[in-house]
Amino acid sequence: MTAAPSPSAPLRLLAVHAHPDDESSKGAATMAMYAASRVDVLVATCTDGSRGDIQNPAMEDKPHPKRDMAGARRLEMDAAAKVLGVRQRWLGFVDSGLPEGDPLPPLPPGCFALQPLELAAAPLVRLVRDFKPHVILSYDENGGYPHPDHIMAHRVAVEAFAAAGDPARYPGIGQPWAPSKLYYDRAFSPERFRALHFALEEAGLQSPYAERLAAWLEADAEGHTPPMPTHATTTQIECGDFFEARDDALRCHRTQVDPEGFFFAVSAAMQRKVWPWEDYSLIESRVSSELPEKDLFAGLR
Repeated sequence: MTAAPSPSAPLRLLAVHAHPDDESSKGAATMAMYAASRVDVLVATCTDGSRGDIQNPAMEDKPHPKRDMAGARRLEMDAAAKVLGVRQRWLGFVDSGLPEGDPLPPLPPGCFALQPLELAAAPLVRLVRDFKPHVILSYDENGGYPHPDHIMAHRVAVEAFAAAGDPARYPGIGQPWAPSKLYYDRAFSPERFRALHFALEEAGLQSPYAERLAAWLEADAEGHTPPMPTHATTTQIECGDFFEARDDALRCHRTQVDPEGFFFAVSAAMQRKVWPWEDYSLIESRVSSELPEKDLFAGLR
């Protein structure tokens, strides 16, 4: 079943992410903004992050992540969730790692990306039926970027959105609930990177986006503009007041995020001035709303 929220009941938002730290680099300010306005926000983390490499030089000599990366990342996730004001649940799968080399090596047996879809989606279907979100956020078909766990996170989110409301599917794992709207996150929006890049250049500052923009230009057959994304932006959430919370949450993931790195190269103040939104594509909706949107719950309030 699905139902419009009553005036006294909170709206509910479920964000499906592949690893601990993804929730802080993709849509974090949106989640923090909604949580602050009393929306019930839950992050579903598909994997334990156990195969993540240490990305922060300051953590290279720390014994905990070397001994128990999954345990270290669990503590980081707890801290980030507190900063964002959201709840979080683990779906219980093992990180697949990011294969490198030519040819690519096989993925490790038992990892998330190698699970049959129904087995991988079942914990998320159970969570949807329990939490009853009105809106689900996920990644596009390429996972935002083509990490095998991100692609599988996309697949299970789409499966759960389609199946959780159908009593004939996934029987025995909760009462059916059909979420109303499914969005794909556009954290890597070329439009956003272009706007920030040119604003930095105009201010006489070095842009961290030049290399990424050059790669998009190279991929374009005519060499004029970055290739069009698969899904256009339909929905922009103005959440600039929560960029600092997003950055603080990212810093909680100390093994994965260099506090001197790419994510922090542009001040929150400049981002608020140039691009104070986070961008999404509305993929499926069971309620009517007018595009473009400024609210993930448009049509539900």
